[in-house]
Amino acid sequence: MNYHTYSFEKLEVYQLARKYKIDIKLMSRSFPKEERFELTSQINRSSRSISTNLAEGSGRASNFDQAHFTNMSYATGLETIDHLNTALDMGYIDEMKYTALRIKLDTILNKLNSLYKYQINNKETLKKKG
Repeated sequence: MNYHTYSFEKLEVYQLARKYKIDIKLMSRSFPKEERFELTSQINRSSRSISTNLAEGSGRASNFDQAHFTNMSYATGLETIDHLNTALDMGYIDEMKYTALRIKLDTILNKLNSLYKYQINNKETLKKKG
């Protein structure tokens, strides 16, 4: 049985964000148990939100509305940076792991910024979804 691949699933930035949330989930497993409902939950939520907002925004009718959700993806990427900074400051991750995760996130944020600029500057409504 075949299924439909939606347009957001084809975006490189979505594919990278999808993998990134798994990287964060696996990394956060090593956090202390007392962080389960705090930093662990927050960093997992924010990293998931990057790809989730791209998916939700793709269902919007206008480029302006889509750009709003791309901007939200970008903002939650910045939130994830703050959580990574906290994890580093608390000694939950080492500098090498931090740097690797930051480089991946910087790539995602740069691509989100490019997508946002495209959506804002393209005045036409996307007529074909999916």
